[in-house]
Amino acid sequence: MVESSGAGSSAATLPYRQNIEGVLEGAIGSHGLSESALRGWLDRLGPALDDLRKDWETGRLAILRVPEETSDIPPAEAAMARLMEGASTIVFFGTGGSSLGGQTLAQLAGWYIPGAADEAQKDRPRTRFYDNLDADTLKRSLASLDLPSSRFVVTSKSGNTPETLVQAIAALDAVKAAGLGSEIPRMFLGLTEPAKPGRKNGLRELFEAHGIPLLDHHTEIGGRYSVLTNVGLLPAIARGLDVRALRAGAAEVVSALRAAVRPADFPPAVGAAMNIALAKEKSIRISVMMPYADRLGRFAHWYVQLWAESLGKNGEGTTPIACLGPVDQHSQLQLFMDGPREHVITVVRQATAGTGPRIDPELAKLAGLDEMAGRHAGDLVAAQTHGVPAALTRAGRPVRFIDVDRLNERSLGALLMHFMLETILAGRLLGVDPFDQPAVELGKVLSRERLKQAT
Repeated sequence: MVESSGAGSSAATLPYRQNIEGVLEGAIGSHGLSESALRGWLDRLGPALDDLRKDWETGRLAILRVPEETSDIPPAEAAMARLMEGASTIVFFGTGGSSLGGQTLAQLAGWYIPGAADEAQKDRPRTRFYDNLDADTLKRSLASLDLPSSRFVVTSKSGNTPETLVQAIAALDAVKAAGLGSEIPRMFLGLTEPAKPGRKNGLRELFEAHGIPLLDHHTEIGGRYSVLTNVGLLPAIARGLDVRALRAGAAEVVSALRAAVRPADFPPAVGAAMNIALAKEKSIRISVMMPYADRLGRFAHWYVQLWAESLGKNGEGTTPIACLGPVDQHSQLQLFMDGPREHVITVVRQATAGTGPRIDPELAKLAGLDEMAGRHAGDLVAAQTHGVPAALTRAGRPVRFIDVDRLNERSLGALLMHFMLETILAGRLLGVDPFDQPAVELGKVLSRERLKQAT
């Protein structure tokens, strides 16, 4: 029998548990995978796991070594400490992977969840992320800021991302127009690759001309895989998170990779085989990420970019969808349960029973909610994280569970590494390069050509 959560001892100690029994035919009938079919796809990953272990040994795949690194953390902490002096708001400019990872980490500390910040976080500057270039939004947001107490972090690996450069230039112009030109070096921080002979880096040249401090972007890790580098660490530090614990959680998944005797022992390999087997064997080509926690809302969106941009090549790949429970039970569950049989749902849940406000028995009775009398709000969520997947299973729809006992830096770091490795292994099964994005690069080239033609 295929071990759905990984049988290796290292996998058993991870801060999350994966269960894929809900995608097998034993749970959902003929619409599910047979164990022999899943095992066949898992067996194909044996050489890929060997390659990843060699990548760790040689350092060839940098994301496997980042969790061990510590030398880049003190400079990032020092840079953020300087930037935050006298600050009321920190604005993060960047697009795609230069922002979604940071948003994912910041949300763990309550960002983008009204009223969720604890007292220590309330003493920190507010954080804003602008990852989508919208001319009206950019104009209004800059006008809304108290510029003397605002700070800006601008991230672009190449230094040539046009959307990010437009944001940076607009912010510099606004600061100068407010008579704060002399304060620019202490109001801005840049993150981009080191200077390279013969290669233009617009952000570096722009910021060096203004005396703005710059941190070096990791040269071997970019975009959607950069969440564990200082791309993600800067927002995490701004929100007061323990970035060392974040990396430690990711390192545990790498340790499980090194210890796995077979693909079935390694949860990311099981997840990759599950997804691709469902696509190829059952024509299930839509992957739904549905965490039941506000603090994982942006995590689902980070996953969407990771999966889509890594695997959607040469006619291959499956379509990822970001959801959030319980709210999307009311907006999308109907489709998942009663629409075309083309969705696999990953439910990420944490232990919520007995948490949250206690529901007054008299008021519950008055509202016709007797079953919640004297219970806690978290009891309803806990019931939904079991009841809704059970309904999906009864309808013959594949469901994977990922259970997290405690949502914190360690467990989030582990989840991030899990899905990066799951994606890489899925790419190996599909025969595509999970690290490039040729269609995206073509779009950038054509956009710039159009601008040149219009001048």
